[in-house]
Amino acid sequence: MIRIGILGDIGSGKSFVAKNFGYPVFNADLEVSKLYKKNKKMFYELKKTMPNYILSFPVDKKEISKAILANTYNLNKIINIVHREVRKKMNIFLKKNRNKKYVILDIPLLLENNIYKKKDILVFVQSNKAEIEKRLKKRPGFNHKLLIKFKKIQFKLDHKKKKSQYIIKNKFTEKSVKKEIKKILDQI
Repeated sequence: MIRIGILGDIGSGKSFVAKNFGYPVFNADLEVSKLYKKNKKMFYELKKTMPNYILSFPVDKKEISKAILANTYNLNKIINIVHREVRKKMNIFLKKNRNKKYVILDIPLLLENNIYKKKDILVFVQSNKAEIEKRLKKRPGFNHKLLIKFKKIQFKLDHKKKKSQYIIKNKFTEKSVKKEIKKILDQI
């Protein structure tokens, strides 16, 4: 099994690119949403850590956002609790797909949380900044201050780009992305 990690800026289209590979995708953001809805153990841990913000189950993303905006340390607390559970889900995903030729890891903090391995193939998704901003503003509950806090905990884009073996220029069309993916898969 070859692990392909997808890197890029917030809103650059990493998930769009990941699903167009046509192989099993581990989408960390999707897993976090599921955990907020289904994992009571995680809820109790978050509530115990931030009782003024996390009020009821299932965990409301608005409560999480308020906690992060109120205090930067809350973001680190959330990451420590949530990422432990996300790693468990990722390990289950990897075991389940160990016989697949490729698996795609769509994990925003892949490098930052030392989830990647030296043998992993890293693909950087490069997108037009204006296009990213336009798309981010369309997201439900978009908050610019929250975006800045998330960007602060991520490595610089130049670092991610240097670490990557491949770059996909995302024009947000399936045809152009599939063409770039095919080139990469042909070279691996």
